[in-house]
Amino acid sequence: MTRTRIIAIGAIAALLIAALLSRGFGLFGAHHAKELALSGNVDIRQVDLGFRVAGRIESIPYEEGAHVAAGDLLASLDTRPLRDQLAANEAEIASAMALLDKQRNGNRTQDIAQADARLADLTAQLARAQDDFKRRTDLIASGAVSQSVFESSRSQFLSAQAQVRAAQQALSLQRAGARPEDIAAAVAQRAQAIAQRDKTATDIADSELHAPNAGVILTRAREPGAIVQAGETVLTLTIDRPMRVRAYVDESDLGRISPGMAVEVTTDSNSKIYHGSIGYIAPTAEFTPKTVQTQDLRTDLVFRLRVIVDDPDDGLRQGQPVTVRIPTARPVRGAVQ
Repeated sequence: MTRTRIIAIGAIAALLIAALLSRGFGLFGAHHAKELALSGNVDIRQVDLGFRVAGRIESIPYEEGAHVAAGDLLASLDTRPLRDQLAANEAEIASAMALLDKQRNGNRTQDIAQADARLADLTAQLARAQDDFKRRTDLIASGAVSQSVFESSRSQFLSAQAQVRAAQQALSLQRAGARPEDIAAAVAQRAQAIAQRDKTATDIADSELHAPNAGVILTRAREPGAIVQAGETVLTLTIDRPMRVRAYVDESDLGRISPGMAVEVTTDSNSKIYHGSIGYIAPTAEFTPKTVQTQDLRTDLVFRLRVIVDDPDDGLRQGQPVTVRIPTARPVRGAVQ
């Protein structure tokens, strides 16, 4: 066998070995099931809790680090000033109700009878004044009465007429009762008093601070006896259920995963393997955050995803770095082994 023939056979053998190792130099679209591991952190989910009303803190039964359930009473204010205000509101409602009843019921029969009697008295006075004026009108021509006496009689007659007309209108008002506008104003005054009472009742309810979610008391910012303003932070609560992990996947691996896939979550300080699933993949790309460590350049575009951990315990802490492995990730198409 010549030297040239030996060299040719060796070259062909090398090409065959290379083709086998490279799956036909990547020309046959072979699939390679490469494990997908992502870096991430346990989500930090905290809420600053405060009262919606100002007041003096009466009690805070929980210390920092305490586990609380949703709805637990975390703190309360002294409600004595609010209860005094509530009593005043109740009195205002009673006053407004009495005024409204008075307007709706109209005037008493005694008031109407009194106005009727006054009209009768003034009508009698008018009759007497009319008789005097008529008699003196007949006498003025003969000079039996002076002009001044005649003018005085006429004035008294005209005044009596005016008083009778006024009494008639007063009696009409007594019989008609309150005007619709007065009744409407009384109704509005009652509604305003009730609204003020309801607001005070709401303030009393807001004097108790309840946990919006289950979690752990992270910070106890204020102590009993302190005067706090509305919205001022009294406690900080960490929400640890459900526990979420924030991770990022490269654009090149985006097609390998989908929501609902099972994942395994591990930490550097704990040998336990936690289980979960992909709950959400962001619809838009972003630049790799500086807190995410990958082997690729930080300027690469990635997609944020959220992992829901099914079996968390105290070994997972908010903000802790974790590794997310996705065993069921789809294989990389055309990858070179």
